[in-house]
Amino acid sequence: MNDWYQQLLNQAVNVGYALLANGAEIYRVEESIQRILLAYGVKGAEVFAIPTCITTTVFNENNEAITQIRRLYQKTTNFDTVEQVNDLCRHICQDKPDPAWIESELQRIAQRPIYPLKWLIFGYAVASFGFTLFFGGSLSDAFCALVLGIIIRLVATAMESLATNAFFINVVNSGIIALIALGTVHFSLAQSADKIIIGALMLLVPGVAITNSIRDVIAGDLVAGLMRMTEALMVATAIAVGAGGALTISQYLWGG
Repeated sequence: MNDWYQQLLNQAVNVGYALLANGAEIYRVEESIQRILLAYGVKGAEVFAIPTCITTTVFNENNEAITQIRRLYQKTTNFDTVEQVNDLCRHICQDKPDPAWIESELQRIAQRPIYPLKWLIFGYAVASFGFTLFFGGSLSDAFCALVLGIIIRLVATAMESLATNAFFINVVNSGIIALIALGTVHFSLAQSADKIIIGALMLLVPGVAITNSIRDVIAGDLVAGLMRMTEALMVATAIAVGAGGALTISQYLWGG
């Protein structure tokens, strides 16, 4: 009987892990695991999740505790996967399929095609172009930001392939943004360096982390909320360090 509880626990935690790894809120992760376990008749289930770890305990019919801890080392933001796993969770709670089927569905979702690099580059370019115009930049400023969007995605992809820490990726990208923006204005290729920098830096702003941290705090998950807020502050620090370094370098190159 313990084997059945262990299989069910494994799949429930797998569902929560898939949600957490793709940017879901903490309350959604915990609630999804609890709902799955309750749907299968597990009377006692305790779930504690933070942005880097999930701890789940169930009690079998003999009131013996079975605990699983799952550590999360890498995460991303993929709302398509979150939506697919949410739908899977609803189906599990309604139909209560075999745990082996749940595993196969999670594998299917994980193997769904993601956007190729060319579309990511296109998205970064369009977003930086639009943000620059939104903040009052000229058309020449927007085209400069468009090129910066392409560079940002290529640099991030190259550094991610080398397993570089996200902090240093943001430092390098923000430095590149500021240095190229100041250079284009210095050589009269654009008009407003601050508009270009702001428009391109919007690609690096941790909007999802900030939003989720506030939602976690409001939901009562103070530890998770503070961890996500710290993560957002670290990204902001990286952006400031990179841009500040580029401003200092530009003063030596072009006299400010």
